[in-house]
Amino acid sequence: QVQLVESGGGLVQPGGSLRLSCAASGSIFSISSMGWYRQAPGKQRELVAAITSGGSTNYADPVKGRFTISRDNAKNTVYLQMNSLKPEDTAVYYCNAALWPANDYWGQGTQVTVSS
Repeated sequence: QVQLVESGGGLVQPGGSLRLSCAASGSIFSISSMGWYRQAPGKQRELVAAITSGGSTNYADPVKGRFTISRDNAKNTVYLQMNSLKPEDTAVYYCNAALWPANDYWGQGTQVTVSS
């Protein structure tokens, strides 16, 4: 089992920055990749960014150049640095862990609101 605890969400003005954290515990040895997803009201949950155990990253087009996903293995934590935030980034952000061979775990979600 994997437990994911998220933090760092909140209210920020357009153009501002936030750093989301996702601390993983449990069977972390089996995590093959981790990622951040988001879901805005009335929309489907979508991938924002992902990082594999080998360090490869993948970003959704709307956040490329603005968001950065990273991992701190010593702290068992994944981060999402969000810069140049836009109102359309407003959503509930969820941390995801993919475990080999076929299990997924989710954090509780953290609200990110970008508004003046």
